[in-house]
Amino acid sequence: MTSKARTDWRDADGKALTDYPRPSVAVDVAVLTVHTGRLHVLVVERPDGALALPGSFLRPGERLAEAAERALSTKARLVGAEFHQLSMFDAPDRDERGWVLSMAHGATLRRDALPPDAILVHVDGRTVTAPLAFDHAAMVSRAVDDVRARYARGVDPSGLLADTFTVLELRYLYETVFDRPLPKDSFRRLVIDAIEATGQMSRSGTGRPAELFRRKGDSELPAVAARILTD
Repeated sequence: MTSKARTDWRDADGKALTDYPRPSVAVDVAVLTVHTGRLHVLVVERPDGALALPGSFLRPGERLAEAAERALSTKARLVGAEFHQLSMFDAPDRDERGWVLSMAHGATLRRDALPPDAILVHVDGRTVTAPLAFDHAAMVSRAVDDVRARYARGVDPSGLLADTFTVLELRYLYETVFDRPLPKDSFRRLVIDAIEATGQMSRSGTGRPAELFRRKGDSELPAVAARILTD
């Protein structure tokens, strides 16, 4: 299609593309991590003092992923993080500055992958324990749902644990992610086919050494995992 053809385009009502009002488009990124044995989300401080997820408006010619990467770099000093789209937040009144759509993105990273002075807010279940700007609290809840769905399909897919771990460490991580206690025997049966023994024993702590495991390739958790982990 030529430039002239685009200029002359009209819909069935005879309106050109420029006749329709256009919203601004933004991106926001909910970066979850485990810190001090609890789930947290990375936030930044806005000029007005409010806390918010790292975000930015989409620039001309820019893709959503590029805008999200730029927001993490400039707002949170976080480079090279893996993230993915969660959902579009499109309530017409979500931003008091005007009509703004925002594509929420999610990431789950180890605490040592974040800047040492990163601002972290505890997430209690699916609820952020501090007020956030706009509808960012809802974005965090969506990010928690997403990470739980992924952790119900595979063993620690975001690599929050080290390459080798004990079953106890893995259970503590899952209790943090799903915000509930998990019976040790049931949990072991749930994950045992998706992990493999390293032949080594843990040497940390004052208790009896425990067997170390690693993830078994792309092994998935059984289909009942989601029900067991969330019931």
